[in-house]
Amino acid sequence: MEDFLYGVLTAGNLVAAAFFLRFYVRTKQRLLLLFALAFVLFAANQAILGLDMAQLEEQAHAYLLRLAGFILIIAGIVSTNFGRGRRNE
Repeated sequence: MEDFLYGVLTAGNLVAAAFFLRFYVRTKQRLLLLFALAFVLFAANQAILGLDMAQLEEQAHAYLLRLAGFILIIAGIVSTNFGRGRRNE
């Protein structure tokens, strides 16, 4: 059952990434692209944990992917707020 839930989380993250990528293609806003990349990293994290590539969840290096995803999200928000990611300027 746990493997199934990891698969559902992986698929859900990939669906979210596809939506953000689709909206990026329409608007060309960097924030949406960074969100899409972050959700791909979240999906990879869940897939690694689900495939038991990491022996202990508490010591897994797979969580570095999650950290990288959150850093991408923060960078996108900061970039957008300071004007580098805006399209109409």
